[in-house]
Amino acid sequence: MSSPASRRNSCRAAVCGSRASSDCHNRRRSSSCSYFSSGAQPEDFSVSLSQPIFTITLRFLLAIDLWLSKQLGVCACEESAWGSIRPLVRLVEFSGHGIPWIIGTVYTLLRGESVEEQEIMLNLALALILDLLLVRVVKTVVRRRRPSQNRSDILSAFFVERYSFPSGHASRAAMCARFFLAQLVDTASMRVLVVGWAALVSLSRLLLARHYVTDVGFGLAMGYCQYSLVERLWVTWDCLQDLLFMRLRERLNRAYSGLWMVDWKHLG
Repeated sequence: MSSPASRRNSCRAAVCGSRASSDCHNRRRSSSCSYFSSGAQPEDFSVSLSQPIFTITLRFLLAIDLWLSKQLGVCACEESAWGSIRPLVRLVEFSGHGIPWIIGTVYTLLRGESVEEQEIMLNLALALILDLLLVRVVKTVVRRRRPSQNRSDILSAFFVERYSFPSGHASRAAMCARFFLAQLVDTASMRVLVVGWAALVSLSRLLLARHYVTDVGFGLAMGYCQYSLVERLWVTWDCLQDLLFMRLRERLNRAYSGLWMVDWKHLG
């Protein structure tokens, strides 16, 4: 039989081993599900009383933004708190991606059966292109670093951009939602579905830790204002036909003038 001292030593060794394994497991989880990428450095929010009040306020708001964004990133990886619903959230995220929207809009434009339907799809395609250009310009100017998704996948490897501000999904969702509400949706139930879809797409960017809260908020405001610009610059089908006809007539006139000059040279 073992002595009491040996039993105590074996018990201590077992407890220490379990603690070490749990610490190692926690370190693995934190390393595989970290909020920032390995190359990114946490933002410095340190302040001093000698700084202007505007700078202190801005750093305080950015710190709140970072903390709130980190709390909402519950689907950042499979080991996160809500990691089990990550595939569903990724599906909602994909529904707001620009490539499916552009392909679907162009297909509907080409298959449109009426002039009114083609005109609406034409302006939606132009609105999507405008959204992509404006978001790209703002991201290039601001250059805010993106929070890292903690488990890379095929879609994120190809489609996730480097910069974070503003959220292109949020701006596209807000712009498309307002476009649909103004041009296509006429029932209360469909209005609820459209607004709910835009809200879920924006929320998915936070749950997956793709963006900060300010990125999504500014993207929603940006997309909402973009439709006002699209509505002001609305392109009618007749206007487009007139523009194409004028371009075609100019090319024919140039070609005819060139042939006329060639004939005069031969006669000379």
